[in-house]
Amino acid sequence: MSLLAASSTRSRASWTSTASLESCSAFRFRRTTAGARDDRLIERLREPELLPLGSRTRRRLALDYATRDELLACLEHLLDVAGNSALMTTELKMTLVDHAAGNYRVLMNLSDELLSIAADRELPRLDEKLYMETFSQPVRPAKVAVKKR
Repeated sequence: MSLLAASSTRSRASWTSTASLESCSAFRFRRTTAGARDDRLIERLREPELLPLGSRTRRRLALDYATRDELLACLEHLLDVAGNSALMTTELKMTLVDHAAGNYRVLMNLSDELLSIAADRELPRLDEKLYMETFSQPVRPAKVAVKKR
């Protein structure tokens, strides 16, 4: 079964197959490969069996570990763009940047987790206390060795 895409013309909808849309120059997908300090994927795309896929990759972006300042600038920029630059305390921002270990994806996932929990609890501001509640490991009681008689 082929995928169908709808394009509405005036009041009626006309259906066109995806294959014909792909042939149209206005409907082209950009293929991008992003590698974060790991060249294995790019090397694999040069192998004979994956060469057709690798040749379709138009852009290749190799990322290196980000510095604390770069991560902090990214986080502050995203909070500004979102419209609430005071959403996180400065201490929380520093904690997130430290625990992201130079990785933008980790920073965004940690922030997303905190934002989701804060939204559920209807908290006006995210702080380190929320971070500790969310990501701290529960204390497990030590196993007591039972002696056999």
